[in-house]
Amino acid sequence: MLLTQKVALITGTATGIGETTAHLFAENGARVFLLDRDAQRNAAVAESIRAAGGWARSFAGDVRQASEIAPAVEAAITEFGQIDLLINNAGIYPRAAFLEMTEAQWDEMQDINLKSMYHTHKLVMPHMVARRSGKVVNISSVTFHLGVANLSHYVASKGGVIGLTRSLAREMGEHNVYVNCITPGAIKTEAEAAVVTPEQAKEFVAGQSLKRRLLPLDVARVALFLCSDLSDGMTGQVLNVDGGWVMY
Repeated sequence: MLLTQKVALITGTATGIGETTAHLFAENGARVFLLDRDAQRNAAVAESIRAAGGWARSFAGDVRQASEIAPAVEAAITEFGQIDLLINNAGIYPRAAFLEMTEAQWDEMQDINLKSMYHTHKLVMPHMVARRSGKVVNISSVTFHLGVANLSHYVASKGGVIGLTRSLAREMGEHNVYVNCITPGAIKTEAEAAVVTPEQAKEFVAGQSLKRRLLPLDVARVALFLCSDLSDGMTGQVLNVDGGWVMY
């Protein structure tokens, strides 16, 4: 029970890494507030957590709009007087060749993957600073270290997440607020299945040191570590969860 009585806000919780992280945090004693634009599936995740004996409340919202994130933040503060943990996980990754990419496609990627974190940090961090306590985990991608064709807008957004993490860690350290980042590799999720073929998935495993598909739980466990007392000596760090694909 590494997160007993902690209050967590997690984005992108209807599926994949966010869903699994919400379950794992609740299993470890956290009260979890779930935010996703898919209201029905997000509510089902919250109900599943409650059925397992955890505490969860779901909110429907588009992370591109601060006004749609604010109700979840306000509810956590009203009910518990604090937000201890923020997991910025919401994101998209459609493929597009750069020369064929539209400005609208570029903007959508930056707004969801990067600007959303501007909104969440601005809404949550004042409460953490006031209490001199808080841990933030931002989800980036190992593609930033690789450079990947047909994903220039995605890789650019995820590089921005790493930069934001490092700068905020510098600013927030004196307030006892930790800011770290996870760079997942090829994670077997429902969303991945829509854009990755079985043959491509096999190529991912071939490039890894660990010869198995990585699962959302692999990422969630590292997020748990970064949000627990076990990581109290770390801030501004970027941790690969990629099966030993990229090493730096």
